[in-house]
Amino acid sequence: MSARRAGKDRGMELSTEQFERIKDSLPVERGNVRITQHAFLNAVLHVVENGGKWRRLPEAYGNWHTLCMRMNRWSKAGVLDRVFARLQQEGVVTVRMKVLSLDSTTVKVHPDGTGALKKTGRKPSGKAGADGPPRFIWLPRMNAAR
Repeated sequence: MSARRAGKDRGMELSTEQFERIKDSLPVERGNVRITQHAFLNAVLHVVENGGKWRRLPEAYGNWHTLCMRMNRWSKAGVLDRVFARLQQEGVVTVRMKVLSLDSTTVKVHPDGTGALKKTGRKPSGKAGADGPPRFIWLPRMNAAR
C-alpha cells in the first residue's frame, strides 16, 4: 500500500489529498454521523493491514463496533468494492492477493487431533527386560524423630 504512515499505532492512512481524489465514489452521509468517511476509510485500512481485528482498533479511530457495522453495510451494498477499485485505479493503494493452499495429503494431523482415543497404560514388551531399567525410582524415607 502506498498511503502515508502516521505513527506506530495508526498504521496506513489516506492523506487528505488522497481522500479527495476518491471522495466522489463514496455514498452521501445521512443522519447523525460521528465518524467521517475519511476516518472510516483509515480505520478500514488499519484493520486490513493488521489482520482484521476490529476489537484491537486504536480508540483514535472511534468505536470499533460502529466502524464494523458501517463496513458490513458498505460491503453488502458494494461500496467497498467500488472504493478499493478506485483506490487502485488512482494508485493510492495496491492490493496484492496471496493464496495459500493446504492439502490433507501433505499435512497430516496427529491422531490425538482427530478425536481418536488416547492409548492409556504401558504395554509390556514381548521380551523380558526390553523396556530397560525404570527411569525414575522413588524411595520413601522416614525422617528421624527429633
